[in-house]
Amino acid sequence: MNIIELNDVSRVYTNGEHEQRALDHVSLSLEEGKFIVVLGQSGAGKSTLLNLLGGLDSPTSGTITVNGRDISTLTPNELADYRAETVGFVFQSYNLIPTLTVVENVALVKDIAKNPLSSHDMLEAVGLADHIHNFPSELSGGEQQRVSIARALAKNPKILLCDEPTGALDSETGVMVLKLLLKMARDMGKTIIIVTHNQNIAKMADVVIRVKSGKILSCTEQENPLSAEEVDW
Repeated sequence: MNIIELNDVSRVYTNGEHEQRALDHVSLSLEEGKFIVVLGQSGAGKSTLLNLLGGLDSPTSGTITVNGRDISTLTPNELADYRAETVGFVFQSYNLIPTLTVVENVALVKDIAKNPLSSHDMLEAVGLADHIHNFPSELSGGEQQRVSIARALAKNPKILLCDEPTGALDSETGVMVLKLLLKMARDMGKTIIIVTHNQNIAKMADVVIRVKSGKILSCTEQENPLSAEEVDW
């Protein structure tokens, strides 16, 4: 079953007479419960695609259907509900609240999510069970990124959108996080979409999307994706 459908979607930014076509007539169908990797150079349109799927931006033209709902026509309030109920985000910036402890940062999702997962369980899953009472300033950059990932997972979203989620992590921790994301897709039926420059992560994907100059060059389903342990890092 397709959980995401993009039909002739474009996103054009204008500055005076200058026009930048960040996405150019993109059509795409993605099945539920897949581990999906989006590859492309900087400026190719990867982040724009992620922002549109997350309801952080709206298309200039075309339609985006997620879980049977056309999100391209939603009002700002409806988009806020969509983001709360359907999607989770992992950005390159951690967006942690410095005055809250690690577990308090993760537990914030309980205020917006309908069926949140245990904050403690998610922190244990990313290897931070011993740091739940620390503040963000007491953690390394990689540890802060793991807190942001735990928070996104605790929201229990249908779709998890990740922008370079392992970029600040060492190889061992990155593998641990990717194993968790794979588990979310394979065992829990979550749809995981990762924007990355890392070709190794693409070896693990069910679907690899290659983007260039705002266009989809290819969307390839891989028959035998590797596990995190099998990838040569």
